Amino acid sequence: MSDDRVVMTLYAGGANFVFSGLKRGKRITSLIVLPSNANHLDKCLQTIIDGFQKVKELLLPESAVAISFSFPGTVDYLNGIIFNPPKFPSFQGGVTLGPMLEDYFNLPTYINNGGNIFAYGESIAGFLSEVNRGFKNMELKKKFRNLIGITIGTGFGAGVIVNNQICNGDNSAGGEVWLIRNVLEPNLIAEESVSSRGIQESYKDLSGLNDSLSPKEIYEIAIGKKDGCQSSAITSYDRLARVTAEALVNLIGIIDGAIVIGGGIMGASKLLLPQILKYLNSTIENRKGEKFSRIISKAYSFEKKSLNKNFMHETRRGKCALFFSGN
Repeated sequence: MSDDRVVMTLYAGGANFVFSGLKRGKRITSLIVLPSNANHLDKCLQTIIDGFQKVKELLLPESAVAISFSFPGTVDYLNGIIFNPPKFPSFQGGVTLGPMLEDYFNLPTYINNGGNIFAYGESIAGFLSEVNRGFKNMELKKKFRNLIGITIGTGFGAGVIVNNQICNGDNSAGGEVWLIRNVLEPNLIAEESVSSRGIQESYKDLSGLNDSLSPKEIYEIAIGKKDGCQSSAITSYDRLARVTAEALVNLIGIIDGAIVIGGGIMGASKLLLPQILKYLNSTIENRKGEKFSRIISKAYSFEKKSLNKNFMHETRRGKCALFFSGN
């Protein structure tokens, strides 16, 4: 990225806020870590002001042109209002965080959720740029402008890019993928399987063990690096892949764009990506028994660089979908 403007930013965690200054997408200050005071509104808001003030001082003699950050929960993006974010009980009912910061620092302030910011970053300076360069190098008259970015970690998040713009929706609720019905347990939301706790609960259920293992430890069991019930660990990740793929099928059918997956769970991409691809490229039937592809296009993984050219060549012949892990 060639933009030299400086932005002050924040990672909003339930326990801590982490502030920094960015230029060209890279951090140019040390990290300022402060307790979030999530249960006390006045202290929480003062912490946010104090954190950005410290970053402002660290940036001297440079100065920021804007404040931009993600915040968990529903956000009225145009007006900078945060509604009922998880882990921030003091924000119940809505807090006008954006206007407060604009007034205090006299800087334009942009707030969005993590899924939207992840997807937008991949669309302007990440995966879409890489794919479109490939099209250009192969002299293909094709350009991707739509993208679905999902994140799998403590929760299941998403951002949707349509014609190179974030699709916030009319109610600032675009991309709420976590609420999609869970294909394995239809009375539950998808996030109950597509998350860290989903892996942990699945492993406990399948193995009959009550060990408090992290998703990373369960992954190590699955690949034979750690002792445990290997079959249960493998199946736990397969379940996550199945529910993820079903959610993606619904999104792809409407958006028809490239796919980028990020988040901490994607450290287990070795297990997840082949399974997600298998489900995306599987079939479904009508009442007559006629088979149809789950998605109109074909899904390819960019994790294997050897397959990139295959994807590009297939694009010459018709429609193709993309699949890529952001990690």
